[in-house]
Amino acid sequence: MISFNLIKFEAIIKYFSMRVNSLLLFLLCLFMFQGTVLAQSQLPNIVIIYADDMGYGDLNCQNPNSKIPTPYLDELASEGMRFTDAHSSSGICSPSRYALLTGSYHWRRRHSIVNAFGKPFFKETDITLPQILKTKGYTTACIGKWHLGWDWNFKNKPSYEFKTPKKSRLVYGPNDIDWELSIKGGPLDRGFDYYFGDGTINFPPYVWIENDKVLQKPTALMDPKSIGLKTKEGNWEFRPGPKVKDWNPYKVLPTLTNKTISWIENQSVDKPFFLYLALPSPHAPIIPNDAFIGKSNAGGYGDFMVQTDWVVGQVLETLKNQGLEYNTLVIFSSDNGPENYAYARAQKYDHFSMGDFRGLKRDVWEGGHHVPFIIKWPGRIIPNTVSNEVISQVDIMATLAAITKVKLPKNAAPDSYDITPVITSKTYNSPLREATIHNTFENIWGIRQGDWLYINYKSGSKGKAPAFFNTLRNYKAFETPGLLFNMTKDPEQKKNLYNLYPEKIKVLDALLNDYRISQSSVVKN
Repeated sequence: MISFNLIKFEAIIKYFSMRVNSLLLFLLCLFMFQGTVLAQSQLPNIVIIYADDMGYGDLNCQNPNSKIPTPYLDELASEGMRFTDAHSSSGICSPSRYALLTGSYHWRRRHSIVNAFGKPFFKETDITLPQILKTKGYTTACIGKWHLGWDWNFKNKPSYEFKTPKKSRLVYGPNDIDWELSIKGGPLDRGFDYYFGDGTINFPPYVWIENDKVLQKPTALMDPKSIGLKTKEGNWEFRPGPKVKDWNPYKVLPTLTNKTISWIENQSVDKPFFLYLALPSPHAPIIPNDAFIGKSNAGGYGDFMVQTDWVVGQVLETLKNQGLEYNTLVIFSSDNGPENYAYARAQKYDHFSMGDFRGLKRDVWEGGHHVPFIIKWPGRIIPNTVSNEVISQVDIMATLAAITKVKLPKNAAPDSYDITPVITSKTYNSPLREATIHNTFENIWGIRQGDWLYINYKSGSKGKAPAFFNTLRNYKAFETPGLLFNMTKDPEQKKNLYNLYPEKIKVLDALLNDYRISQSSVVKN
């Protein structure tokens, strides 16, 4: 009986041994297959979602008193890292976009925006983010607002006379441009494989552009005085110029959303992609669609913010549905602070788009360039983390180069710092950046080093804040020729320390001048 049982036991052991070996072989094969897949997908997909004129205080996760629900951006922050001290290069649009895509401060090229039918912001020597990513096999796309100029095919000088009560001026009309030819100098010439958008929502031409061609020839004229539609807040801010007949600005954001979803759905899991989604919202014209009306407690702008947040949610949901979420790095930010409608919004709705910061769009005050910045990278970034490190959008270039193991050329990204130690929670020396430049227009400069911010002018304002707002926030004008603030102790910039620390001002002013003169602000090891 015992002998029989031993024989039976040995048989059982042999049987399971064979099954275990088969299982081990299967697991080994599976591991090797997964290793191959991982080797192919080591490079993460990269999505940058760039809002327009969105304030730091518009996000619910950053402003507990916000009157605007932002559930999708809040979720993104809970799944990634949120920066509390992130900055755009400029307080206005085109310069910040240039800086993000090149890793170079905008002022090394120019200060102003690109106007309607303006020449490209770039020089041919500029090296862009999509260009370096393409060296690693990335498919690249830009969808939405470009606002960095094109080389338009002009047939004539401006021939359309646009009259206002104060003056009249000539602007381009539908017959002044050859719409059949390819448009050079745009996204396809800066490293993008694909482009779709309307250029700039409030600038002519009011058309859809795909790659380097206008999809429909404009035959009508946009007259900002008689659009035939209403905004939900503020003015249209449209420039006069050519438009497609029956052009409807309310269709712009939904169209861009659908195009983005479609583009992501058509990407292969075997090849990494880079998507730069440049939203036209919540920039004026403030035009939320009907489904979002009344969804906030901050008026039309608040509703437009809700729609912008929803668009972010649609992009994230598409990544999940396509099985791309866990190998996709997502960055969300804004090109500058909120437009001056924010003052009235604060008074009417008790919603402060600028948060606790002083100033708005165009200002060198903190509110002009202190922007939302969230980054999510599953498996690499610890969820629901917050960093107080001072960073700039110019840092995106060096950071993504490090992540994708691209060796940047010597003339590339002269102002970009690699912030991967921050986002991957490695040990590093803080502050990571030696200093950060804040600038919008040529005559006012700010430099931030650690806790200290020096502005080489008596004010950080481009525009003038209303008296009621200055009273509300207890803002006072300063009489010193420059300004000095400790941003850790005084983020609202109310206590000017200029007369107390002359040596600190001397050091910061010298460093500012050095950066402006030199070709780089990155400390070389």
